[in-house]
Amino acid sequence: MKIYKMLIISLMAAVLASCVQKSYERTVIFTLDVSKVKNIKAVGLRGEGKPLSWENDLAMKAIKKDSLYTVSVTAVTGYKFVDVKFVVNGEFELQNKSNRRVFFNENGITNYDAVFNSEKK
Repeated sequence: MKIYKMLIISLMAAVLASCVQKSYERTVIFTLDVSKVKNIKAVGLRGEGKPLSWENDLAMKAIKKDSLYTVSVTAVTGYKFVDVKFVVNGEFELQNKSNRRVFFNENGITNYDAVFNSEKK
């Protein structure tokens, strides 16, 4: 009876372990062109999965004030992409449209350039 219990426990452990998705460290460097927006007070990024959130902006820093902003995001994930939207002065871009889906490069570092409120990169 002990042998059967040990065999069942071992089999269950093997099945559960095989269901775990491998995770990788992924970094995305976001650069956002906001040159067509007036009176910029705050520029941020929201998205799926930590350190991002749909409730709070991750502040972006100015490369060129009132024109170009950037932020670098690093996470350990098993996913191949992340969904995001940019926020300027508390207003989400691309209202009533799909989120931006950023696919990770296999080398671990992805550069993503965007224009605020434009579906084109």
